[in-house]
Amino acid sequence: MKLLTNLIILASLVIGPASLFASKNLGVSASRRSKQSAKFEPSKNSWEKAQKLLKKMTVDEKIGQLIHVGVNAKFANQNSAFFKELKRHVVENKIGGIIFFVGPVYDTVHLSNRMQEAAKIPLLMSLDAETGVGMRFESTITFPWAMAISATGNADYARRLGVMTGREAKASGFRYVLAPVLDVNNNADNPVINVRSFGEDPEEVAKYGVAFIDGLQSEGVIATAKHFPGHGDTNVDSHRALPIIDRTRAQLDAVELVPFRRAVEAGVASIMIGHIGLPKIDDREMKPLENYAAPAYADDNDEKVTKSGVIPASLSAKVQTDMLRKEFGFKGLIVSDALDMSGLTIYLKQEDAGVQTLNAGTDILLKPGDADAVIRGLKAAVADGRVSESRLNEAVLKQLAWKYEFGLFKDKFISLDTLDRAISGNETATLADEIGEKAITLVRNNEGLLPLNKSQKIAVLGLSNGFEGAGLMNPFTGTLRQNGVKFATGYLQDNSTTEQITAARKAVNEADLIVVGLYGRVRSGAKNSVGLPESGAAILREALAAYKKVIGISFGNPYVLSSFPEMKTYIVAYGDMPSLQRAAARSILGTQDITGRLPITLPGLHARGTGIFIKKVN
Repeated sequence: MKLLTNLIILASLVIGPASLFASKNLGVSASRRSKQSAKFEPSKNSWEKAQKLLKKMTVDEKIGQLIHVGVNAKFANQNSAFFKELKRHVVENKIGGIIFFVGPVYDTVHLSNRMQEAAKIPLLMSLDAETGVGMRFESTITFPWAMAISATGNADYARRLGVMTGREAKASGFRYVLAPVLDVNNNADNPVINVRSFGEDPEEVAKYGVAFIDGLQSEGVIATAKHFPGHGDTNVDSHRALPIIDRTRAQLDAVELVPFRRAVEAGVASIMIGHIGLPKIDDREMKPLENYAAPAYADDNDEKVTKSGVIPASLSAKVQTDMLRKEFGFKGLIVSDALDMSGLTIYLKQEDAGVQTLNAGTDILLKPGDADAVIRGLKAAVADGRVSESRLNEAVLKQLAWKYEFGLFKDKFISLDTLDRAISGNETATLADEIGEKAITLVRNNEGLLPLNKSQKIAVLGLSNGFEGAGLMNPFTGTLRQNGVKFATGYLQDNSTTEQITAARKAVNEADLIVVGLYGRVRSGAKNSVGLPESGAAILREALAAYKKVIGISFGNPYVLSSFPEMKTYIVAYGDMPSLQRAAARSILGTQDITGRLPITLPGLHARGTGIFIKKVN
């Protein structure tokens, strides 16, 4: 009892007495929203209040509301440069919101509360939570990627994931979630979407995406369909360069635009615009700046950053205003993809980026590389008439209406005392494990190696495009050990030492059976996204050439089989989440059914819908 009392006192000191139980004010009820998902929008009363406030605001205050800066949360003393700089954006630049990326839960919520405390107009906090809040909050449960969900064949999992994401986001103060991904991943070489997509069939992507949206918005949280008009059919990451999708309008209507139309019809409240060139829609040329700063995500010597392109959708009124607003009838929030991405910064200074993005139809300018420069550009543009006050008012009004709808003007703080009851509980863990179990897809079983024969001399080899170390494999290897499997291990990543490579090769050469975990995962903006370290790939090729028995498991990029087509046993787990790794281990042990089906085609190898069903061993 004393411990509980101390925690309550600590929370009241951190956030202030008035906000201790602030999380009880959650805006419109989930039951009302679920009945009216197509009407998820601010009420008439919220619009009226927003109008009254807007009339009192200065131009500088309005411009600030458009800007949402990005931050990785951490503990920061109030006198630290980090804290002061973020607070400066809130107080002096009068920003409208903050998007939080990776950080501890308590640090994130505490920092959010501190910034709300400093804000004259409440901030709209957002979270990029495609796999639930665990995608951003350290030490919490992360759900499987979208492609794993569609591999289950059950769209209700997408809805339930939306509900859980909305519930946990709202409990931590986030009413704006930048998910789901509605890109149709019909390009096997896509380095940035991949398993983040529900698949390659537009109708299936639409079905699962709308289910997620319905679940999320039923909890009173804004869902964001992204990346309009579609980032699936490209082999370029817009973090690193400008993707060009050279498709006719008829082709776009048949594929890329299908999920977004369905989302608008279903009442999605927000849509994110991608930095994607569509020459058949808007062919205005964009040339790289002569003296641009080193791109945030790309290398200076990357040839792709020097190429001329066409105006991206993020700057195109033809795409945003004519197509999305007028033709599709979308009336919600349009948010830019991050303004610091190289698909934009290669061609445009930040002073101009905000102006052109706003004039194209965007309402929220997300994660600028230089917020001060964007604000300077907007102020100058309003002053000389390049940005009309009506366009500025239109964008700001929407955001203010949502802030009133969520009750932020009355209660904008979140209690730290509620977090360990609201996030990553048993229901979250159960749902993640259930999706993981149903998602595992057996593509090839040509040698009949399943279930695993424990009496063999086994090596488990992990190949990763990240830098986490061998601990990355713990959920997989731990589950094998718990079930009595003995094995040697090897783990390789791009910076592995000669000694580690030699040890891994020795373990593989001495084994009768190799289980290889292929951790080629989507890493946005990374040069080796979805790839594998060459040192490890070479060892695997040697083992296959020597006709070793190999069980390959993709804990990321499902298309990696094309690099090892001679592999006779291949399982797709779609991600490295603990739930998926544990489920993959149980699958090869024969302690669970294998029921998943591919939501995508493995070009020249296996069709969409492939999946070998195996019942568990009784």
